[in-house]
Amino acid sequence: MLDSDLARIYGTPTGALNRAVRRNRERFPADFVFQISPTEWKNLKCQIGISSFAHGGRRRGRPYVFTEHGAIMAANVLNSPRAVQMSVFVVRAFLKMRALLGDKRDLAQKLASLEKELKKRLDVHEAVIVTILQRVMDIIDPPALPAPPPKPRIGFNP
Repeated sequence: MLDSDLARIYGTPTGALNRAVRRNRERFPADFVFQISPTEWKNLKCQIGISSFAHGGRRRGRPYVFTEHGAIMAANVLNSPRAVQMSVFVVRAFLKMRALLGDKRDLAQKLASLEKELKKRLDVHEAVIVTILQRVMDIIDPPALPAPPPKPRIGFNP
């Protein structure tokens, strides 16, 4: 998400957002926020038809781009009422998600134990079924009787 879009969501000027990021650089590693390259910025301006004036104000440099985690961190370093509200919202969403996942972990454990029990039963039943099938096959197509031993020849055996 571009810095100008995130600033609008949080109700703060883009410059204030970027200053907060620069002041708190240790909270924004490269996988949270990065600045787009000159080529990317040129292509982006061409694609969406932005002049050198972006969102009503003149840009002095390339915009910053925030990942999901960077957007959450930005809410924590900004002091606008909207950013504080969004930070609380995100924390509540994570708590609710953790509660939902906790319920699913219990369910997953129960399913795993049920699967083990069924496999044990199937192994026993499978062995019985194989035995029954072998007996049925013996009735349908009985195994050939062993050939009788050759009779001894009468007479001179060299």
